[in-house]
Amino acid sequence: MPNKGPKGRKNIILVFSILLFSLALMSLSAKQEKGISFLDSLAGLILSPFQNLFTQSVQSVSDGINHYFDLVDVSRENEQLKVEVERLVNEKNDLIEQISRQKRLAGLMAYQEDRKKESLVASVIGRAATQWSKVVFIDKGTQHGVRTYSAVVTNSGVIGQIIHAGPTTSKVLLTIDSRSAVDSLFQGSRVSGVVVGTGEKQCKIKFVPNTAEIKVGDRVLSSGLGGVFPKGLVIGTVSQIVRKKQGLFQEITLTPSSDLSNLEEVLVFLS
Repeated sequence: MPNKGPKGRKNIILVFSILLFSLALMSLSAKQEKGISFLDSLAGLILSPFQNLFTQSVQSVSDGINHYFDLVDVSRENEQLKVEVERLVNEKNDLIEQISRQKRLAGLMAYQEDRKKESLVASVIGRAATQWSKVVFIDKGTQHGVRTYSAVVTNSGVIGQIIHAGPTTSKVLLTIDSRSAVDSLFQGSRVSGVVVGTGEKQCKIKFVPNTAEIKVGDRVLSSGLGGVFPKGLVIGTVSQIVRKKQGLFQEITLTPSSDLSNLEEVLVFLS
């Protein structure tokens, strides 16, 4: 029978040791054939976790940098878009203003054609409105044929007259100015009167007899007397009437046909 004592166990252990060593040599030999040393393998085995951690850290930093530059690019694009939006808004506003001005000019041109009088279009460039004085300034003067006492209108009707004409600009006294007086007549009844300014938004019509049949809403025209305003220009409409038992004349309030607080372009009659 085989000896299975301590000596036998030592022999078995020795055999297994030799086999394991042989396998290890074979493995190392195979790796050496591929150009990888034992120390290299051992170092790779030890350093591999640290290398993976370093690679992950570098990748994380790289991703962070890329994200930062992406945000910078987005911010730059947003600024560019904001500038572009502002440019488009300004262009839209300019276009709206041009269209609005063309409509106003078209109205003046049509009125000019209907009146068949020599005239020119002027732009309002200034305003001097106090409690008693209501005047505006226009960009046309004697170099353009404008003269003192020239009538000034819009396509809605009379607004005033030139009281000073300079070479390139002129001063217009509005009908609501307390110094203004325009000979007038009522379109329906043909009763005459004088439209005078009050320094406010409305005018008064003086010297209309109590017996005259006047009603609210009646249109008032220029009479042509005085040599400033041609006959038949609309001045405004009657907005209030007070008839006193004592006195010869009615107290009549007139609302101007033109919006004198928002004048932009006007028509100046040259003859």
